[in-house]
Amino acid sequence: MAMKTKVLIVGGTGYLGKRLVKASLAQGHETYVLHREEIGVDIEKVQMLLSFKQQGAHLVIGSFNDHQSLVKVVKLVDVVICAISGVHIRSHQILLQLKLVDAIKEAGNVKRFLPSEFGTDPARMENAMEPGRVTFDDKMVVRRAIEEAGIPFTYISANCFAGYFLGGLCQPGFILPSREQVRLLGDGNQKAIYVDEDDIATYSIKTIVDPRTLNKTVYIRPPQNILSQREVVQIWEKLIGKELLKSSISEQEFLAIMKEQDYAEQVGLTHYYHVCYEGCLANFEIVDGAEEASKLYPEVKYTTVEEYMTRFL
Repeated sequence: MAMKTKVLIVGGTGYLGKRLVKASLAQGHETYVLHREEIGVDIEKVQMLLSFKQQGAHLVIGSFNDHQSLVKVVKLVDVVICAISGVHIRSHQILLQLKLVDAIKEAGNVKRFLPSEFGTDPARMENAMEPGRVTFDDKMVVRRAIEEAGIPFTYISANCFAGYFLGGLCQPGFILPSREQVRLLGDGNQKAIYVDEDDIATYSIKTIVDPRTLNKTVYIRPPQNILSQREVVQIWEKLIGKELLKSSISEQEFLAIMKEQDYAEQVGLTHYYHVCYEGCLANFEIVDGAEEASKLYPEVKYTTVEEYMTRFL
């Protein structure tokens, strides 16, 4: 019988956060969802919070602008998971977590903290390009604060969110697959790793009471989902029974187009560059001091790329 615990989710109404709430409840944990008092007339957010409550979650009020409110909420739980956005095209709030780190440090009762990571491992991106490296640099600032405070942690590196990458056949700016054409990034042969967002949440919640993941990075690398852009396209072609018209964009062209975009777009495109031209997600072995989720939790039946793509038929 898996151990149950008390979990606080910060950013629980966001793209990944709502999935983490659902996964925490599904795995039987006592789940708390932080929300601000000044929610205004954001009716969708209110309705989502109420639906969490109906499913058994506790709604708790706290604010990053009120240190004591955060301390009070953190004292209720054993595990804190933060899923506030680090994506510039939505909102980039990574450094706000330093306030959460301060609250966890003062409360002194937290057995595990999962900060908002869930993408590329920032510890491997010290040579990342501007301006996209800000995401990795900020995450490393948070990591240093966690480790200096002696807070027990798990860092989740979930690679590519399927919704953003697979829907657009790995093309930036597209989230629905064309039935006519596709533009390959370079030769389209660099491997990346695509994970269904619901699976990211399931694996993340699995780690929170697992002693094997304490003070470690956990990579989510479902073996069937380690594919190149070209292989993703081939899966889609097989599903629709038709070959797409292919063109390609060279590294130099991609970088030239990137420089013409606004700041938020440039940040995102830098990440695509590292993933699709350099293969930064799959070009290393997982070493001691880190774990791989699909090996730790073989009981989780993850969604394969092919299964994921069938929703677009």
